[in-house]
Amino acid sequence: AMLKKIFTGFLICIFMLNAQAQIPSPETFLGYKIGKDYTPHWKIVDYFKKLAATAPEMVKLEEYGTTYEGRPLLLAFVSSPENMKNLESIRMNNIRLANMAKDKRAPMEDQAPAIVWLSFNVHGNEASSSEAAMMTIWALVNPENNTTKAWLKNTVVVIDPCLNPDGRDRYVNWYRSVKGKYANPQLMSREHDEPSPQGRVNHYYFDLNRDWVWQIQKESEERLAAYNQWLPQVHVDFHEQYFNNPYYFPPAAEPFHEVITPWQRTFQKMVGQNNAKYFDKNGWLYFTGEVFDLFYPSYGDTYPLFNGAIGMTYEQAGHSRSGTAVITDEGDTLTLFDRANHHYTAALSTIEIASQKAPELIQSFRKYFNTAVASGVGKYKSYVIKNNQADKERIDVLLSLLDKNKIRYAKGSGTAKGYDYITGKETTFNYKDDIVINAAQPKSVLIKVLFEPKSQLVDSVTYDITAWSLPYVFGVQAYACEQKINEDGPVESVKVNNETTTYGYAIPWLGVPTAKAVGKILQKGIVLRYAEKEFEVDQMKFKPGTVLVLRTANKKFGSTLFETVRAIADENKIQLYPVSTGFVEEGPDFGSSSVHAITAPNVVLLTGEDVDPGAVGEVWYFFDHQLDYPINLVNVSAMENIDWSKVDVLILPDGYYSFLSDKGYVNEFKQWIQQGGRVIAMEGAVNAFAQADFGIKNKSANKAKEKDDEKDDADYSLLRKFGDRERDYIPNTTPGSIYKVSLDNSHPLAFGYPDYYFTLKKDSRVFEFIKNGWNVGVIKKDDKVAGFVGANLQRKLQDGLIFGVQQMGRGTITYLTDDVLFREFWENRKLLFCNAVFFVGQ
Repeated sequence: AMLKKIFTGFLICIFMLNAQAQIPSPETFLGYKIGKDYTPHWKIVDYFKKLAATAPEMVKLEEYGTTYEGRPLLLAFVSSPENMKNLESIRMNNIRLANMAKDKRAPMEDQAPAIVWLSFNVHGNEASSSEAAMMTIWALVNPENNTTKAWLKNTVVVIDPCLNPDGRDRYVNWYRSVKGKYANPQLMSREHDEPSPQGRVNHYYFDLNRDWVWQIQKESEERLAAYNQWLPQVHVDFHEQYFNNPYYFPPAAEPFHEVITPWQRTFQKMVGQNNAKYFDKNGWLYFTGEVFDLFYPSYGDTYPLFNGAIGMTYEQAGHSRSGTAVITDEGDTLTLFDRANHHYTAALSTIEIASQKAPELIQSFRKYFNTAVASGVGKYKSYVIKNNQADKERIDVLLSLLDKNKIRYAKGSGTAKGYDYITGKETTFNYKDDIVINAAQPKSVLIKVLFEPKSQLVDSVTYDITAWSLPYVFGVQAYACEQKINEDGPVESVKVNNETTTYGYAIPWLGVPTAKAVGKILQKGIVLRYAEKEFEVDQMKFKPGTVLVLRTANKKFGSTLFETVRAIADENKIQLYPVSTGFVEEGPDFGSSSVHAITAPNVVLLTGEDVDPGAVGEVWYFFDHQLDYPINLVNVSAMENIDWSKVDVLILPDGYYSFLSDKGYVNEFKQWIQQGGRVIAMEGAVNAFAQADFGIKNKSANKAKEKDDEKDDADYSLLRKFGDRERDYIPNTTPGSIYKVSLDNSHPLAFGYPDYYFTLKKDSRVFEFIKNGWNVGVIKKDDKVAGFVGANLQRKLQDGLIFGVQQMGRGTITYLTDDVLFREFWENRKLLFCNAVFFVGQ
């Protein structure tokens, strides 16, 4: 018997040794300790694959997508062997807890494990977090770690090791290329000076941490599809901040959005207290309740919060300025290992508290979604989108956004009373065949956050924009109703049926899909025309901006002309309207001087030095993935290589443009414009043109001087309170608010719009009305609709130019003082940009 026990013990030891040999630590697998250097993404992927292969009873790896540059996006599911055997059943039960399952089966609340989702490295150059991801998963699967094994009995941990592989590798590959044999902690050394575009952003220079709800970028859309299949109870987003800052973890700062529940606030505090226990033990500094608020819905903490989870941001000191070691202002050396270790410690602490509070997490999660389904959240119980034909293309994009976020909608029929988003007043309306979004559904909280006309902001110090109501974003007629609206079946998609023609087609100018189709037709070498004025032909009325496909100037295509156009329209689901004659019933005939030819423009986008990479990325992505139209990216430093005779449109995104201070170059530049060149200047580029005296003036730079008798008075505004220094700038700012813009929709820049438009104002820039040109979009007095604007700035943001076109010889400069492609989610602004590219100056 004794020999049997010894033999059994020997076998157990052998088994344990084999298990340890089979399941490698990061150091064993990588060949170096975490923190010695940054790990390329492919090695991180290989490490996670190795753990999934050697510990399949505890780890399941899922590739949920790929980046624009082809790198894999991974999720690792880690739990006890018993839970892993039932992983799909656990997922389905969790979805039933959220009332999201189609089978309508009752969920099991007792003993259901809590789902903890850990997201690392959404900003690529905040690179310590992916190193911490490897440390975290190792701690969970390490055969000797009995503590974590106990936690995994009632938790499923989901680890995304890197949300932004393209950005991470951009930073890591650069850093490894400039680092010497040893890390240099001196801040002046080049390894602490990452060049632009930095690794923070993805391939198209987008900030993926602002893209959770909008899902514009590939990585976001693929990740959120997986996220909404699970809906975790806890989600942590791991970040880095400036290297002199202590660690940040919740509770978060005000403003909290009003929909955040007492339980979500309470659990954030529990997490903070648990984290503090470990940080105190190690003597690490940290702070809570400052800077990082919970208001804007598209972050890695707010999106989970508005979907029933405890969403949190963790911020470690570091960032690309840290390299792998940096001397802080206090004379201490912050290393990559320190940074990874802090994140790793916070990650394990979070899993621990989730395990301890798993029953309460499940109960509160269930209550959250039961309340949503039973009564809906908020004042408004229904939202109605008028299904206007003119808004069809934007409505299609809106419905796609609702689908991505699992928000349910239906067709409605009846009469109701509600808040009119356009007039800002209560009105009675008919909603036959319109789109109804009722609040009483699982995603009720997210619906309120996205649709409420005016969000309640309890604190004006916020980290992001303060207004994003979807009817304004998409430019649709909508109503918010305090009563539940009748549903009358599913929304049916209208099929396009394009008939043949022998004379020509009219294409109403409705949105980006129309612009995409028109761009495709132009790329075939087909000459199109657009009507400057409204006309009626064959008993059909068409608005200004309608595009015409005629045989004129297209004889070389013969009988294939209309076949080619029809094929492109069918592919892009664009309705063509056959016309039989150019002799119209009302308006100008097709041979009129107010019907202009359109040819395919050759477009150049400036990038590089003096240009904001994010602004470049917005335009670049728009051309690549929304217009699907070719664009030439040219560095400002290489402008002398441009053959200007081949450039039709030059786009200057937000930037400084020092070349505009060179008078000799400016004269050549003006000459190109006068000969027919078309410029699109955006945001800061408009300032650059104002400073170069192109005929546009910044109102804030031309303040009237104070009266002499006022100068003698003491300026009490200088008597500022030190404790209020972070708030002193507030009266002069807007972090992002909605203004109603008056549009001259007879101008090509505003074709496809009514005589108004809702813009997102993110800064204090407002310009004087231009004299030699057209003031197409202006804000007048009292035009603010929603969001926070400082008291001083409110007085300035009125009677100013937002969009305009300056005539210069045969050429034009289009001024877009607001970012019309901001994060690509403000759908109703994109047509303005298309108009600037295809219509203005043609």
